[in-house]
Amino acid sequence: MSRPVAVVAGASGFVGRALVGAFAEDGHDVRTIGRAGADATWDDSRGIRALIDGAAVLVNLAGKSVDCRYTDANRDEILRSRVETTKTLREAVTDAATPPPLWLNASTATIYRYAMDRAQTEAAGELGVGFSVDVARNWEDEFFAGDLPATRRVALRMAIVIGDGPATNMLLRLARLGLGGPQYDGWWWAHRRYRGIGARPTGNGKPPWHRSGGRQRFSWIHLDDVVGAVRFVRDRSEIDGPVNLAVPEASDNRTLMATLRRLVGRPIGLPAYRFMLEPAMAVLRTEPELVLKSRWVAPEVLLSAGYEFAHRDLESALRTVTR
Repeated sequence: MSRPVAVVAGASGFVGRALVGAFAEDGHDVRTIGRAGADATWDDSRGIRALIDGAAVLVNLAGKSVDCRYTDANRDEILRSRVETTKTLREAVTDAATPPPLWLNASTATIYRYAMDRAQTEAAGELGVGFSVDVARNWEDEFFAGDLPATRRVALRMAIVIGDGPATNMLLRLARLGLGGPQYDGWWWAHRRYRGIGARPTGNGKPPWHRSGGRQRFSWIHLDDVVGAVRFVRDRSEIDGPVNLAVPEASDNRTLMATLRRLVGRPIGLPAYRFMLEPAMAVLRTEPELVLKSRWVAPEVLLSAGYEFAHRDLESALRTVTR
Protein backbone atom coordinates (compact mmCIF):
# COMPACT_ATOMS: atom_id res chain seq x y z
CA MET A 1 0.00 0.00 0.00
CA SER A 2 1.22 3.53 -0.81
CA ARG A 3 1.89 5.88 2.05
CA PRO A 4 -0.31 8.96 2.61
CA VAL A 5 1.08 12.12 1.07
CA ALA A 6 1.68 15.28 3.08
CA VAL A 7 2.33 18.41 1.01
CA VAL A 8 4.21 21.17 2.84
CA ALA A 9 4.53 24.60 1.22
CA GLY A 10 7.19 26.90 2.62
CA ALA A 11 9.12 24.03 4.20
CA SER A 12 12.52 25.74 4.34
CA GLY A 13 11.94 27.65 7.61
CA PHE A 14 12.60 26.21 11.04
CA VAL A 15 8.91 25.43 11.62
CA GLY A 16 8.63 23.90 8.16
CA ARG A 17 11.67 21.68 8.65
CA ALA A 18 10.26 20.43 11.94
CA LEU A 19 6.89 19.60 10.37
CA VAL A 20 8.48 17.84 7.40
CA GLY A 21 10.39 15.63 9.85
CA ALA A 22 7.27 14.98 11.93
CA PHE A 23 5.12 13.94 8.96
CA ALA A 24 7.88 11.67 7.65
CA GLU A 25 8.21 10.12 11.11
CA ASP A 26 4.44 9.51 11.12
CA GLY A 27 4.65 7.52 7.90
CA HIS A 28 3.79 10.19 5.33
CA ASP A 29 5.42 10.62 1.97
CA VAL A 30 6.33 14.31 2.21
CA ARG A 31 6.33 16.55 -0.85
CA THR A 32 7.28 20.23 -0.79
CA ILE A 33 6.34 23.42 -2.63
CA GLY A 34 8.68 26.37 -2.58
CA ARG A 35 11.77 27.70 -4.26
CA ALA A 36 14.77 25.76 -5.62
CA GLY A 37 15.02 22.21 -4.32
CA ALA A 38 11.28 21.72 -3.75
CA ASP A 39 9.18 19.11 -5.55
CA ALA A 40 7.22 21.94 -7.20
CA THR A 41 8.00 25.64 -7.44
CA TRP A 42 5.45 28.45 -7.18
CA ASP A 43 5.58 29.13 -10.92
CA ASP A 44 4.74 25.47 -11.70
CA SER A 45 0.96 25.46 -11.37
CA ARG A 46 0.64 22.04 -13.02
CA GLY A 47 3.16 20.53 -10.64
CA ILE A 48 1.42 22.06 -7.63
CA ARG A 49 -1.93 20.63 -8.73
CA ALA A 50 -0.39 17.19 -9.24
CA LEU A 51 1.05 17.20 -5.72
CA ILE A 52 -2.17 18.36 -4.04
CA ASP A 53 -4.59 16.06 -5.90
CA GLY A 54 -4.93 12.98 -3.71
CA ALA A 55 -2.82 14.29 -0.81
CA ALA A 56 -3.87 13.41 2.74
CA VAL A 57 -2.90 16.77 4.18
CA LEU A 58 -1.74 20.17 2.90
CA VAL A 59 0.27 22.53 5.11
CA ASN A 60 1.09 26.07 3.99
CA LEU A 61 3.79 28.04 5.80
CA ALA A 62 4.88 30.18 2.86
CA GLY A 63 5.60 33.85 3.35
CA LYS A 64 8.47 36.30 3.61
CA SER A 65 9.89 36.52 7.12
CA VAL A 66 8.67 39.48 9.15
CA ASP A 67 12.14 39.70 10.74
CA CYS A 68 13.00 42.74 8.63
CA ARG A 69 12.45 46.47 8.45
CA TYR A 70 9.02 47.38 7.17
CA THR A 71 10.17 49.30 4.11
CA ASP A 72 7.61 49.75 1.35
CA ALA A 73 9.20 46.92 -0.64
CA ASN A 74 9.28 44.57 2.35
CA ARG A 75 5.70 45.46 3.37
CA ASP A 76 4.42 44.64 -0.11
CA GLU A 77 6.35 41.38 -0.26
CA ILE A 78 5.24 40.27 3.23
CA LEU A 79 1.61 40.62 2.13
CA ARG A 80 2.02 39.33 -1.43
CA SER A 81 4.02 36.26 -0.45
CA ARG A 82 1.25 35.13 1.91
CA VAL A 83 -1.88 36.02 -0.03
CA GLU A 84 -0.76 34.95 -3.51
CA THR A 85 0.66 31.59 -2.41
CA THR A 86 -2.50 30.85 -0.44
CA LYS A 87 -4.61 31.78 -3.47
CA THR A 88 -2.53 29.45 -5.66
CA LEU A 89 -3.07 26.58 -3.25
CA ARG A 90 -6.79 27.29 -2.87
CA GLU A 91 -7.26 27.19 -6.62
CA ALA A 92 -5.37 23.88 -6.78
CA VAL A 93 -7.53 22.40 -4.01
CA THR A 94 -10.68 23.64 -5.78
CA ASP A 95 -9.64 21.96 -9.04
CA ALA A 96 -8.47 18.69 -7.48
CA ALA A 97 -10.39 15.52 -8.37
CA THR A 98 -9.50 14.22 -4.89
CA PRO A 99 -8.88 17.28 -2.72
CA PRO A 100 -6.97 16.90 0.54
CA PRO A 101 -9.32 16.33 3.49
CA LEU A 102 -7.25 18.70 5.64
CA TRP A 103 -5.55 22.01 4.87
CA LEU A 104 -3.54 23.71 7.62
CA ASN A 105 -2.53 27.27 6.82
CA ALA A 106 -0.16 29.40 8.86
CA SER A 107 -1.50 32.59 10.37
CA THR A 108 -0.41 34.71 13.32
CA ALA A 109 -1.59 35.63 16.79
CA THR A 110 -0.63 39.21 15.87
CA ILE A 111 -4.07 39.41 14.25
CA TYR A 112 -5.49 40.35 17.68
CA ARG A 113 -5.44 43.82 19.20
CA TYR A 114 -2.90 45.12 21.69
CA ALA A 115 -4.20 43.47 24.88
CA MET A 116 -3.33 44.20 28.50
CA ASP A 117 -6.78 43.56 29.97
CA ARG A 118 -7.61 39.97 28.96
CA ALA A 119 -6.51 37.06 26.83
CA GLN A 120 -7.73 36.91 23.25
CA THR A 121 -9.44 33.64 22.33
CA GLU A 122 -10.66 32.32 18.99
CA ALA A 123 -14.30 32.91 19.94
CA ALA A 124 -14.04 36.23 21.79
CA GLY A 125 -10.82 37.77 20.51
CA GLU A 126 -10.87 41.25 18.98
CA LEU A 127 -8.89 41.99 15.85
CA GLY A 128 -6.47 44.88 15.92
CA VAL A 129 -5.55 47.50 13.30
CA GLY A 130 -2.51 48.42 11.28
CA PHE A 131 0.02 46.68 9.06
CA SER A 132 0.64 43.36 10.85
CA VAL A 133 -3.07 42.86 11.55
CA ASP A 134 -4.01 43.69 7.97
CA VAL A 135 -1.50 41.15 6.66
CA ALA A 136 -3.02 38.46 8.88
CA ARG A 137 -6.59 39.43 8.04
CA ASN A 138 -6.00 39.42 4.28
CA TRP A 139 -4.13 36.12 4.60
CA GLU A 140 -7.01 34.44 6.41
CA ASP A 141 -9.61 36.01 4.10
CA GLU A 142 -7.88 34.38 1.14
CA PHE A 143 -7.54 31.09 2.98
CA PHE A 144 -11.20 30.82 3.95
CA ALA A 145 -12.56 32.17 0.64
CA GLY A 146 -14.77 29.98 -1.53
CA ASP A 147 -16.50 26.71 -0.83
CA LEU A 148 -14.31 23.63 -0.26
CA PRO A 149 -16.81 21.09 1.10
CA ALA A 150 -14.37 18.17 1.03
CA THR A 151 -11.53 20.01 2.79
CA ARG A 152 -11.34 20.96 6.47
CA ARG A 153 -9.50 24.26 6.82
CA VAL A 154 -7.59 25.32 9.95
CA ALA A 155 -5.77 28.65 10.33
CA LEU A 156 -2.85 28.26 12.76
CA ARG A 157 -2.63 31.57 14.62
CA MET A 158 0.89 31.13 15.95
CA ALA A 159 2.30 33.16 18.79
CA ILE A 160 6.07 33.77 18.90
CA VAL A 161 7.72 30.38 18.46
CA ILE A 162 10.49 29.45 20.88
CA GLY A 163 13.17 27.59 18.94
CA ASP A 164 16.11 28.22 16.65
CA GLY A 165 14.18 30.81 14.69
CA PRO A 166 14.37 34.56 14.01
CA ALA A 167 12.26 35.79 16.93
CA THR A 168 14.08 33.81 19.63
CA ASN A 169 17.49 34.58 18.16
CA MET A 170 16.72 38.31 18.02
CA LEU A 171 15.65 38.34 21.68
CA LEU A 172 18.81 36.46 22.67
CA ARG A 173 20.92 39.00 20.75
CA LEU A 174 19.31 41.85 22.68
CA ALA A 175 20.11 40.16 25.99
CA ARG A 176 23.71 39.43 25.00
CA LEU A 177 24.20 43.03 23.85
CA GLY A 178 23.30 44.24 27.35
CA LEU A 179 19.81 45.38 26.34
CA GLY A 180 18.24 42.65 28.44
CA GLY A 181 16.19 44.88 30.69
CA PRO A 182 12.48 45.49 30.22
CA GLN A 183 11.43 47.35 27.10
CA TYR A 184 9.37 50.49 27.53
CA ASP A 185 7.15 51.93 24.87
CA GLY A 186 6.94 55.67 24.42
CA TRP A 187 6.89 58.56 22.00
CA TRP A 188 8.92 58.42 18.81
CA TRP A 189 8.98 60.51 15.68
CA ALA A 190 6.08 59.72 13.41
CA HIS A 191 6.65 57.17 10.67
CA ARG A 192 4.37 55.22 8.33
CA ARG A 193 5.90 51.74 8.47
CA TYR A 194 2.97 50.36 10.51
CA ARG A 195 0.19 51.87 8.42
CA GLY A 196 -2.49 49.53 7.14
CA ILE A 197 -2.16 47.60 3.90
CA GLY A 198 -4.34 45.72 1.43
CA ALA A 199 -7.73 46.46 -0.09
CA ARG A 200 -9.16 47.69 3.24
CA PRO A 201 -6.28 49.15 5.26
CA THR A 202 -7.01 49.81 8.92
CA GLY A 203 -5.69 52.28 11.47
CA ASN A 204 -4.86 55.96 11.16
CA GLY A 205 -1.34 55.41 9.82
CA LYS A 206 0.37 56.67 12.98
CA PRO A 207 2.73 54.35 14.89
CA PRO A 208 0.93 53.20 18.05
CA TRP A 209 2.48 53.48 21.49
CA HIS A 210 1.28 52.57 24.98
CA ARG A 211 2.39 53.17 28.55
CA SER A 212 2.77 49.49 29.46
CA GLY A 213 5.66 49.93 31.91
CA GLY A 214 7.40 46.86 30.52
CA ARG A 215 4.41 44.70 31.43
CA GLN A 216 3.24 44.15 27.86
CA ARG A 217 2.18 40.53 27.49
CA PHE A 218 4.32 37.96 25.71
CA SER A 219 2.45 34.98 24.28
CA TRP A 220 4.65 32.17 23.03
CA ILE A 221 4.74 28.50 22.06
CA HIS A 222 7.64 26.06 21.85
CA LEU A 223 8.44 24.49 18.49
CA ASP A 224 7.73 21.05 19.99
CA ASP A 225 4.18 22.16 20.74
CA VAL A 226 3.70 23.60 17.25
CA VAL A 227 4.45 20.11 15.96
CA GLY A 228 2.34 18.52 18.69
CA ALA A 229 -0.62 20.81 18.00
CA VAL A 230 -0.45 20.14 14.25
CA ARG A 231 -0.56 16.40 14.92
CA PHE A 232 -3.38 16.89 17.40
CA VAL A 233 -5.48 18.96 14.98
CA ARG A 234 -4.74 16.55 12.13
CA ASP A 235 -6.18 13.66 14.10
CA ARG A 236 -9.36 15.44 15.30
CA SER A 237 -11.81 16.03 12.51
CA GLU A 238 -14.06 18.22 14.68
CA ILE A 239 -11.49 21.06 14.79
CA ASP A 240 -11.68 23.67 12.06
CA GLY A 241 -11.42 27.43 11.62
CA PRO A 242 -8.87 29.57 13.51
CA VAL A 243 -6.80 27.86 16.21
CA ASN A 244 -4.52 29.80 18.56
CA LEU A 245 -1.09 28.22 18.99
CA ALA A 246 0.13 29.65 22.30
CA VAL A 247 0.69 28.35 25.82
CA PRO A 248 -2.19 28.97 28.24
CA GLU A 249 -0.14 31.23 30.53
CA ALA A 250 1.26 34.26 28.71
CA SER A 251 4.36 35.81 30.23
CA ASP A 252 5.21 39.51 30.18
CA ASN A 253 8.13 41.50 28.87
CA ARG A 254 9.85 42.01 32.24
CA THR A 255 9.75 38.29 32.99
CA LEU A 256 10.88 37.40 29.48
CA MET A 257 13.92 39.65 29.56
CA ALA A 258 14.91 38.64 33.12
CA THR A 259 14.75 35.01 32.03
CA LEU A 260 16.89 35.67 28.97
CA ARG A 261 19.48 37.50 31.10
CA ARG A 262 19.82 34.50 33.39
CA LEU A 263 20.20 32.11 30.50
CA VAL A 264 22.90 34.10 28.68
CA GLY A 265 24.78 34.98 31.87
CA ARG A 266 24.07 38.71 31.90
CA PRO A 267 23.04 39.58 35.47
CA ILE A 268 22.39 43.19 34.51
CA GLY A 269 20.45 44.43 31.52
CA LEU A 270 19.79 48.04 30.67
CA PRO A 271 16.14 49.01 30.44
CA ALA A 272 15.43 49.86 26.83
CA TYR A 273 13.16 52.78 26.08
CA ARG A 274 11.68 53.27 22.66
CA PHE A 275 14.20 56.00 21.85
CA MET A 276 16.91 53.36 22.43
CA LEU A 277 15.09 50.50 20.72
CA GLU A 278 14.34 52.32 17.47
CA PRO A 279 17.99 52.86 16.44
CA ALA A 280 19.04 49.47 17.88
CA MET A 281 16.37 47.62 15.91
CA ALA A 282 17.31 49.59 12.80
CA VAL A 283 20.87 48.29 13.15
CA LEU A 284 19.52 44.75 13.63
CA ARG A 285 17.30 45.27 10.56
CA THR A 286 14.07 44.40 12.36
CA GLU A 287 11.17 46.17 14.08
CA PRO A 288 10.55 47.07 17.76
CA GLU A 289 6.96 45.87 17.40
CA LEU A 290 8.17 42.37 18.33
CA VAL A 291 8.94 43.41 21.92
CA LEU A 292 6.60 46.38 22.35
CA LYS A 293 3.24 44.98 21.26
CA SER A 294 1.25 43.34 24.05
CA ARG A 295 0.23 39.93 22.70
CA TRP A 296 -2.05 38.05 25.09
CA VAL A 297 -3.52 34.99 23.44
CA ALA A 298 -5.21 31.92 24.93
CA PRO A 299 -5.51 28.51 23.17
CA GLU A 300 -9.19 27.93 23.95
CA VAL A 301 -9.78 25.50 21.07
CA LEU A 302 -6.79 23.30 21.89
CA LEU A 303 -7.53 23.21 25.61
CA SER A 304 -11.22 22.45 25.07
CA ALA A 305 -10.26 19.54 22.81
CA GLY A 306 -7.84 18.14 25.40
CA TYR A 307 -4.41 19.08 24.06
CA GLU A 308 -1.61 18.81 26.66
CA PHE A 309 1.33 21.15 26.17
CA ALA A 310 4.85 19.73 26.44
CA HIS A 311 6.29 23.15 27.43
CA ARG A 312 4.35 25.58 29.61
CA ASP A 313 7.22 27.12 31.60
CA LEU A 314 9.05 29.89 29.76
CA GLU A 315 12.48 29.36 31.32
CA SER A 316 12.59 25.62 30.70
CA ALA A 317 11.39 26.21 27.13
CA LEU A 318 14.15 28.76 26.48
CA ARG A 319 16.73 26.44 27.99
CA THR A 320 16.11 23.98 25.16
CA VAL A 321 17.38 26.67 22.78
CA THR A 322 20.31 28.06 24.80
CA ARG A 323 21.80 24.87 26.22
